[in-house]
Amino acid sequence: MKNYRIEAAILAIGLVLLGVFIERGFNDFAEKDRNVNVKGLAEMEVAADKVTWPLVYKSIGNDLSALYDEIKRSNQTIVQFLKEKGLAESEISVNAPEIIDLKAERYGNTQANNYRYNVTTVITVTSDKVDLVRKLISEQSELLKRGIAITSGEYQYRVQYEYTSLNKIKPQMIEEATKNAREAAEKFAKDSESELGKIRYANQGQFSINDRDANTPYIKKVRVVTTVSYSLKN
Repeated sequence: MKNYRIEAAILAIGLVLLGVFIERGFNDFAEKDRNVNVKGLAEMEVAADKVTWPLVYKSIGNDLSALYDEIKRSNQTIVQFLKEKGLAESEISVNAPEIIDLKAERYGNTQANNYRYNVTTVITVTSDKVDLVRKLISEQSELLKRGIAITSGEYQYRVQYEYTSLNKIKPQMIEEATKNAREAAEKFAKDSESELGKIRYANQGQFSINDRDANTPYIKKVRVVTTVSYSLKN
């Protein structure tokens, strides 16, 4: 009889412990399914640190040899102008001219063309001296006094501004985005009468760099959105 009592007591204790473990398991399982996914945004305005400025001019004529000499003189004049203003030779690239033979144009009105050749020449400035180049762009009309008319308005020859120092601000922006995500999660937990747990997973998201607006392309807006999942507990 004594042995039966001991065995019954052990069985009862085992059943109690099993019930406790099962209850804890259900609670853990339920809490595993309780989480909140939030997004955190960080934005920053930065000044462009690289500029590409194509200076374009056109030449027309009937004598290729004479055009070659004219283009050579014009290139030297433009390069000298840029150096005088503070740019280094390494920041200036002279591209090969693009020549169109108007007499050979299949669909062109060759009778109306007084000149046979139309030459487009591009000199490209690539520099980190953004403020200086912006100043020179506004002063390029000085080249008219030297006999060169710079053309503008063609999309393929537009000025381009870039921001190349993203790695310098990445940690700060990720920290800010993560902080904003946590604030949103804490607000959700409070409203649902829960406590915020640990991070289950996080996704940094993609950084984007765009012009702040159409009128100031030399000012960039950097943006990142992080996604963070937090566990919730009672």
